[in-house]
Amino acid sequence: MKILSWLLIIVGVFGLVGVRMLEGQIFYDPFLNYFHEGNKNISFPEFEWGKLIISHIFRFALNLFFSCVIIHFLFKNKEWTVQGAVLISIIFAITFPIYLYCISDRFDIGYLFSFYMRRFVIQPLILLLIVPLFYYRKQMMLRNSN
Repeated sequence: MKILSWLLIIVGVFGLVGVRMLEGQIFYDPFLNYFHEGNKNISFPEFEWGKLIISHIFRFALNLFFSCVIIHFLFKNKEWTVQGAVLISIIFAITFPIYLYCISDRFDIGYLFSFYMRRFVIQPLILLLIVPLFYYRKQMMLRNSN
């Protein structure tokens, strides 16, 4: 059973990596090249709001799914999986409107600020905080039960 859990964790990690590697093919994001250039003097790309928003929500859903797979099979606790999903969703709900404001402001609020807001929207960075948090929580529960 442990082998299956680790296999599914690896599938979740490869799923996240796949989302990142195929981002140019499966998502509408005209800002990929804008931020890959690393030149804030490059012209602001033309885009369609509706397609951009739907694409980011779809990407979030994929990242959320694979993150939940990782959390669930690492800790085997449905409640923690739901808590992880809620935490990831809260971060997205906070950062996505900020990022959309940055776009509407044409990144005048700040290039680096906009760059990092975008990172929180398109990457599952919060997973890097949730896994150690839940691991610590599990260790504390084990210590208190002894």
